[in-house]
Amino acid sequence: QVQLVESGGGLVQAGGSLRLSCAASGLFFSSRVIGWFRQAPGNERVFVGVIWRVSSTDYADSVEGRFTISRDNAKNTLYLQMNSLQPEDTAVYYCAAVQPGRITRSTMNQPALWTYWGQGTQVTISS
Repeated sequence: QVQLVESGGGLVQAGGSLRLSCAASGLFFSSRVIGWFRQAPGNERVFVGVIWRVSSTDYADSVEGRFTISRDNAKNTLYLQMNSLQPEDTAVYYCAAVQPGRITRSTMNQPALWTYWGQGTQVTISS
């Protein structure tokens, strides 16, 4: 049974930082493409970033330069370091996993193509 469990969310002031974690079990973590999405109230789930098997990364324009994704395959854990947070970053953050080959750089931002999802962790940024 595949499980993705996010943690590390919370309330911070604008300009602050948070690091989210996503602990994975039940899947061959190192062979999966892993990513982060977020969903604000009343909005669709949107792509934040992805880390590929070879640990290269891609990010949404809105977070490029502020957010960093990393993975520790020995710990089966994905991380999202978020700096210079702004109120518009407020959302529930989800980690997701997918088999290599199911997505490309052209389709990575489509939630429907990702196979496994965590339950989400709330991030709230106060102004």
